[in-house]
Amino acid sequence: MKEKTTSLFKLHSAILLFGLAGLFGKLLSLSPFIIVLGRAAFAALSLGIILGLSGHQLRVRRWEDLPSFIGLGGLLALHWTTFFHAIQVSTVAIGLLTYATFPAFVTIMEPYFFREKVSPVDVLATGLVVLGIVLIVPSFDLVSGITRGALWGTLSGFSFAILSLLNRKYVKTYSSFVITFYQNAFAALLLLPFFFMETQLPRVRDLLLLFTLGIFCTALAHGLFVKALEHLRAHVASIAACMEPVYGIILALVLLGEVPKPRTVLGGAVILGTALMVTARHKGS
Repeated sequence: MKEKTTSLFKLHSAILLFGLAGLFGKLLSLSPFIIVLGRAAFAALSLGIILGLSGHQLRVRRWEDLPSFIGLGGLLALHWTTFFHAIQVSTVAIGLLTYATFPAFVTIMEPYFFREKVSPVDVLATGLVVLGIVLIVPSFDLVSGITRGALWGTLSGFSFAILSLLNRKYVKTYSSFVITFYQNAFAALLLLPFFFMETQLPRVRDLLLLFTLGIFCTALAHGLFVKALEHLRAHVASIAACMEPVYGIILALVLLGEVPKPRTVLGGAVILGTALMVTARHKGS
């Protein structure tokens, strides 16, 4: 019982840190490319040190896997870049809630990835996600920051759904820490050219924030999440992960003074409800 309680604490600590990551889109006055470059670089560096000290094998087992890891790194870079851009052009709540569409996207795309039959629940999930986004968006005018934020956040959720589905192929061969290391390392390498195109270089304060984002909100959060799974079912973790936008919005309210609008709350409730529904559906699968 004590181990389960400790694991639940680790799980929610990880989800809280993941939710906190969204606030860095507002705390940093850097482009999303540089934010993600810093996050991925610091995360890869810390994970590489931890894996090296713990004796994990970091070498790619098959050279055919290398192009796939590069592609996964590109997807991670796309996911995080669109996520932070969504927050910068709108609010933390908009970015987090529209990104939270990813469990529904996973449910929608899973039958096509694994050649399974599309169920009525998949169709319902699609409709509910669209409804949630429509409720959040005040108008379909791209001049509106909320509209652009919702679109970028939805793209972030979509790209993360593809990343999650592709990760399942490699989690049977590599540990999740090794996969995360390679994804972050290649995401940083792919974004490195943007560093030389920037006119505004990170200041000391920016580097400290990027260090915090990469070490605590990425590497440590991932480690806590994985450790929690040692004594908790994956289904419990999946349900709890739906709390990420809730934690993030509360933190944004307390630390940034961002108050979500009623439409955002209503649309977010529909999206989170759909995420919980499709996650619970996999309980027996």
